[in-house]
Amino acid sequence: MHMRAGLLALGFALVLCLGIGAARSSARHGANSEDQTAIGQVLTEQCEAWNRGDVAAFMKGYWNSPEVTFAGGSGFVKGWEPVTARYKAQYPDQAAMGKLDFSELQIRPLGPDAALVLGKWHLNRASGDVGGIFSLVFQRMSDGWRIVHDHTSVVPPHS
Repeated sequence: MHMRAGLLALGFALVLCLGIGAARSSARHGANSEDQTAIGQVLTEQCEAWNRGDVAAFMKGYWNSPEVTFAGGSGFVKGWEPVTARYKAQYPDQAAMGKLDFSELQIRPLGPDAALVLGKWHLNRASGDVGGIFSLVFQRMSDGWRIVHDHTSVVPPHS
């Protein structure tokens, strides 16, 4: 059972958003493969939206609440509207957004209705690539899995 769930999760992660690198699943920790698939689908939809330059669709992966939080190099942002405004200000057009991909994804259950997702992100842009790491806390809501907290950091490339 655990091996089958792990293979399903691994297969899904490998096709996540075209060109994603290898990923490790958390099935060995007891994560439900249906939940992993649902969380992975949110990430796939976000990646696809980002690559279309559609911040509004990208934000559908977040809990639409004044309680959602984002942490990054410039500090904390609280609330769905301020988080959306942050993305729009930092990435004002398709050129700034570039093409997004995720790699090294790990989905770890935190209980029946919560999960931690760890991974790396990368933006391929004409102005220069950028990337880093992230940790996302997902919570099961009435309308599906949503990000309730996002901590994203830029990691400078190795010289």
